[in-house]
Amino acid sequence: MPSLLIVNAEVVNEGRRFEADVLVQDGRIAAVGPDLQGRPAERVLDAGGRLLLPGMIDDQVHFREPGLTHKADLQSESRAAVAGGITSFMEMPNCKPPTLDAERLAAKCARAAEVSRANYAFYLGASNDNIDAIRSLPVGDACGVKVFMGASTGSMLVDDPTVLDAIFRDSPVLIATHCEDTPTILANEAKYRERYGEDVPMEAHPLIRSEAACLKSSTLAVELARRHDARLHVLHLTTARELALFEPGPVAGKRISVEACVHHLYFDERDYADKGALIKCNPAIKRAEDREALLAAVAEDRIDVIATDHAPHLLEEKDGTYFQAPAGLPLVQDALPSLFHHVHAGRLSVEQVVRKTSHAVAECFNLQERGFIREGYWADLVLVDASSPVERTRDQVLYKCGWSPFEGRELGARIIATLVNGEVAYENGRVDDAVRGRRLAFGPTR
Repeated sequence: MPSLLIVNAEVVNEGRRFEADVLVQDGRIAAVGPDLQGRPAERVLDAGGRLLLPGMIDDQVHFREPGLTHKADLQSESRAAVAGGITSFMEMPNCKPPTLDAERLAAKCARAAEVSRANYAFYLGASNDNIDAIRSLPVGDACGVKVFMGASTGSMLVDDPTVLDAIFRDSPVLIATHCEDTPTILANEAKYRERYGEDVPMEAHPLIRSEAACLKSSTLAVELARRHDARLHVLHLTTARELALFEPGPVAGKRISVEACVHHLYFDERDYADKGALIKCNPAIKRAEDREALLAAVAEDRIDVIATDHAPHLLEEKDGTYFQAPAGLPLVQDALPSLFHHVHAGRLSVEQVVRKTSHAVAECFNLQERGFIREGYWADLVLVDASSPVERTRDQVLYKCGWSPFEGRELGARIIATLVNGEVAYENGRVDDAVRGRRLAFGPTR
């Protein structure tokens, strides 16, 4: 790997902002200091005083491969990710066929090694029928076990109380949960279908995928985790009421952690009038009061991690009735820039953004040698211009689905360059398709 010297950067790392140069050699950070310009390097990159951050580590994406590659795949979405300053991702198991055993997990890792521009890891999915595969999972083979404790497709819904108890008792790795109560959702669907038929307004989505459905399921997950002292990570929290289930404080040492997603921090129920099915997702974008409570919880360290839940669908799939339009948004290219909207509004600091998108993710998953700008760590870095907000336009979109929910909205920052393992994977609007990510390494979380 060529050596690279980044000069004149404003480094943001571990709660500090300071002017420094960063030397990258053999894919790793060799030195961080105030004056390294005399060090030999094959390339010098002048940061021009811009922010240099550890790359975002996205702990929840759906890249749709295998089986759903008409709308996304590991190559296309990892390209969009590095363009958005995401250097590592953890991908979900609800593809076709779902990732429910060691063989399918290995196949996804092999495919990512061939095509992914970012570093990668994969969840093993849970079902009502694969507890033996979960019990035998070696630590490090997967970033965690994903449990859909709410509506899902195919065999991915775990609704057998005996199986749920066994997963929380016996999983050797972190358990990541999607928390919505299916019976509550089905009852709400029936009520709205009776009233509107197939023409349910999209604004009803947060009332169907309701606060009560979320709270009932997340409460059960927390109770199971406490009963078995399991390592639980609750994904994409959406309501103010659920926040009482979680404790504020640093994520290191927590047995129960929680995540918020960028779209739940940016959009609220008022945006359905403009965006409609384009912001239909599960769990649903809810009230402005919920969004404000989530932002406050990020600031007070009650919410530990910010991720995307990137889940693309084609526009023609979204162009249907309420019950026809699938749930999910493409987000990885716009996630980190969108968070600077909150920085400029005074709701979050740059240091907090870095902690929630990099440091805390590495600590939460016991990710090895990533997530910090430290000498000896892999050089996963992103250079950000926070002084020039940009408007997202469709011609800039790199997702295979071809659209972004942020079109027509101002993003708070521009990604200038992204380094993955010391290689420049993205710079000034261009992805280097020769760059390949590496498989992420994890220590024990149980």
